[in-house]
Amino acid sequence: VRSPPRHFVRAASSDAATAAAKKLIIKHVTIIGGGLMGAGIAQVAAASGHAVVLVDQSNEILKKSTKGIEESLKRVTKKKFADKPEAGAEFIEKTLKNLTTSTDAASVVHSTDLVIEAIVENMEVKNELFKTLDKFAPEHTIFASNTSSLQITKMANSTTRQDRFGGLHFFNPVPMMKLVEVIRTPMTSQKTFESLVDFSKAVGKSPVSCKDTPGFIVNRLLVPYMMEAVRLFERGDASKEDIDVAMKLGAGYPMGPFELLDYVGLDTSKYIIDGWHSLEPNNPLFAPSPLLNKLVEEKKLGKKTGEGFYKYK
Repeated sequence: VRSPPRHFVRAASSDAATAAAKKLIIKHVTIIGGGLMGAGIAQVAAASGHAVVLVDQSNEILKKSTKGIEESLKRVTKKKFADKPEAGAEFIEKTLKNLTTSTDAASVVHSTDLVIEAIVENMEVKNELFKTLDKFAPEHTIFASNTSSLQITKMANSTTRQDRFGGLHFFNPVPMMKLVEVIRTPMTSQKTFESLVDFSKAVGKSPVSCKDTPGFIVNRLLVPYMMEAVRLFERGDASKEDIDVAMKLGAGYPMGPFELLDYVGLDTSKYIIDGWHSLEPNNPLFAPSPLLNKLVEEKKLGKKTGEGFYKYK
C-alpha cells in the first residue's frame, strides 16, 4: 500500500484540529458543593469515566459526601449487577477511583474542563465564587451552574468567560433522575452549548435545552402549578388531601402538589416564588401565598422539619 502524499496527511490532521476546535470533550470535572446535588452529580460523572474533583469547605463535609456516594453506588449496583456481584464491586471501585476531594477550589480548577457549581441558592455567593475561579481556571474551561431558579446570565457576567458559561440543571436524586436542563444565555457559544449537551449524554442523562428564563422548563411549569394548588385550598374550594388524590389519579402524577411541596421544602418553594415575584411583580402566576408564608414563618418547612402541609412522624 503506497503511503498517501504528504499534503494529504497534512490536510487530514488540520481537519482533525478544526474538529477539536469546534467542541470541547469534557474529561476533567470539578464540582463545587458536596451537598445532595453536588455529590449526586459527582457520582454520575465518576461512574461514567470522568475524572472528578468534589470541592467543599471542610473535610468533614467531604467525608460525609463520599460516604453518601458509596452508599448510593451500592444501591445502584444491587439493581444493575443483581446476578454479578463481582462486576458490581468492580464498578464501585472504578467509580471511586475517578473521584477525589479537595477543600481548595482555586488550586484544583487549573486542570479542569468543566466547573459545575452546586452551592447555596444565593446570587452574591455564587458570583463571588465564579469571579474567583475565573482567575484560576484555564481559558478553555467551561463554567456551569446547577441553579434551579437564579439567572445564569447574571452569574456569567461576574466572569470574563461569558461565552463559556451555561446552566446544567440536574434533578434530585441525581443518580435516578434522567433529565438535565442545559441552559444557554444570550452569550453562550454554540461550541460551549454542544459540549454541555454532550457531557449530559455522557453521564447517562437526557438533555433538554432552554433559554435563560425564570425556572427554565420544569420549575417554570411546576412551581406555578404548586402555587395554584395552594390558592385553590386557600379559597376553600377543595381540601389538600382531595387535591393531592385528584392530581395523582386524574393526571397520573406520582405525588400530589402538597406532598411535592413538603418534599421540596416550603422554604425553598417560597424562596423561588419570591425571587420571581420581584422580577415580574405583575405576573399573577408568581404572586406570593399568605398560607405558604405563614407556614415558613412557623418553621413548618415540610418533610425535613416533620411538618409542612402534612405532619410526618
